[in-house]
Amino acid sequence: MQVKSLFLAGALSLASLTMPASAFAQEAFFNAPVATRQADETGVQTAVFAGGCFWGIEAIFSHVRGVTSAVSGYHGGTSATATYNQVGTGNTGHAESVRVTYDPSVVRYDQLLQILFSVGADPTLLNRQGPDVGSQYRAAIVPMTAEQRAVAQAYVRQMGRSGVWDRPMAVAIENYRAFYPAEDYHQDYLLNHPDSPYIRRWDAPKVTALRSRFPDLYRARYRTG
Repeated sequence: MQVKSLFLAGALSLASLTMPASAFAQEAFFNAPVATRQADETGVQTAVFAGGCFWGIEAIFSHVRGVTSAVSGYHGGTSATATYNQVGTGNTGHAESVRVTYDPSVVRYDQLLQILFSVGADPTLLNRQGPDVGSQYRAAIVPMTAEQRAVAQAYVRQMGRSGVWDRPMAVAIENYRAFYPAEDYHQDYLLNHPDSPYIRRWDAPKVTALRSRFPDLYRARYRTG
C-alpha cells in the first residue's frame, strides 16, 4: 500500500484523515537513549539511513546542526529498477533512504541514530512506517565505515535493552550496496510542499518533535541539497 502515492495522485486528502484510526497507523515518538558507545570520527562523514518515507527522514536531517547534505534516494537493488514507480512495488530490494553528509565535530553518528529513532522511525516495525507498508519502507542502518558499524551494532543492542520499546528490535543493519538519488521532485520535498496533506499529517510533526526534543541540535534553517 503506497499511501504516499495516493496523496500524490490526489486520491487522498486531509478530509480522508477523518477515517477511523484503524485505517492509518499512528505516528509515535520515543525517548531513544543517549548512546553509551559514542562515535569516534574526524572529517566530513557520510551515512545512509532508511526509516520509511524518505520525505520525512530527509526533512529531519535537513534541520540538524552539522548536517551539510541530506539526499533522498534508494539503497540496495540495482540501478535498472531504482525509480520511484518500480521501488514502490516493494519487489526491487531497495529501501527509501537518505544519504546524510555531516561534520562529526558538530553532530556525532550516534546522535544521528538517536534522532532517527526518537522522531523519525520506529525500530520495532518490520517493513512499514507510519501509513506506508512494504519492504521499501523498512527501517535500516547502512554503515559506511567500520566505526559506524560498531556504533550501530552497539546502539541497536542498547535500544533493545532500554525498555523504551515494548517490542523486539526489527531494524536491520545492512551492508552498503549502492545509493541511487531519487528523482528531483522528491528532493527537499517538505520545504517545497509544506501544504501537502501527507507532509502536514506525517512529516511536519517529525520536525516539530526534533525541535522540541533536540533543541541543541536543531537548526531552524532547512539545509537544501
